[in-house]
Amino acid sequence: MASPLEMPAWYIGTSPSHGVNYQIVRVQRNFMNGVLVVDKPAGLTSHDVVHRVRRALQQRAVGHVGTLDPMATGVLPLVIGNLTRLAQFYLASEKSYEGVIRFGFSTDTYDVEGDATSAPQHVGLSLDQVREIASRFQGRLEQMPPLARKHKPIELRPVQVELKEFDIVGVERDRAIFRARVAPGTYMRSVAHDMGQALGCGAHLESLRRTATGEFTLADSHTLDQIENAAPNGRIEELFIHPRKLLPQLPAVSANAEAAACILHGRAVNLPELSQAPLVKVFHGQRELIAIVSRIAGTLFHPKIVFAAEAQHLVSR
Repeated sequence: MASPLEMPAWYIGTSPSHGVNYQIVRVQRNFMNGVLVVDKPAGLTSHDVVHRVRRALQQRAVGHVGTLDPMATGVLPLVIGNLTRLAQFYLASEKSYEGVIRFGFSTDTYDVEGDATSAPQHVGLSLDQVREIASRFQGRLEQMPPLARKHKPIELRPVQVELKEFDIVGVERDRAIFRARVAPGTYMRSVAHDMGQALGCGAHLESLRRTATGEFTLADSHTLDQIENAAPNGRIEELFIHPRKLLPQLPAVSANAEAAACILHGRAVNLPELSQAPLVKVFHGQRELIAIVSRIAGTLFHPKIVFAAEAQHLVSR
């Protein structure tokens, strides 16, 4: 048998006393699988955040779920290790924001970081006036994406977006404070720009904070300083989202060692108690998310994604 240093993070072995039974062993290594929610600060790109976390964790397999503009702050989930494959399940996640729209002039990027494209003008708006304009942007609508930030020529076409909630919670002279819940692909800076066009005074997004994306909220998040302090002390996994909380819309099942072995080798398994579910999360124990399986017929499920695919092998002993 290979030494622990040579073994992958997971391996499957047959029990010497029972022969056909399976035993799943987890070998501790400097390799982590998990989901970590960052409270992104202003001034960093999403890629900047990924780079800092890669360096803190000394691990290359780190990706982000849902880009945030550099000026924006708030919830930025990171998927780490083999759980980078979870990213595909968050493409359709709703997002919630709070922020400020400033009226009086527009910018080329539709936010505070751009250059002014209209002459500033004095604006005095009432709460009722802004709420009436905002009501026109509720629901499904066509939206023109914001211009490219690097001033490269690009052909823009309107896209279908949805503002599921858009509340103006206050107005202070030329600024409106809002809360919003939107479908993926919706740009709040485009909403700000379009509201300025509708009022004839120009507008741009002055600040934006993402408060939630999918099941992740600010309550789950950690600052970069907290992450960078926890990593060298061996406490980083304490900051990870508990795997049982991931993708709450999918039912979960705990597999015994034999079923887990089948799944980890790409074979179908029978899950009679979940015959109506199209997708199921499969755990070994309480914390180890090993796969997502899809129903192919009746109660038979086939692995759709095996999160530890590169980290398993069958070992005879």
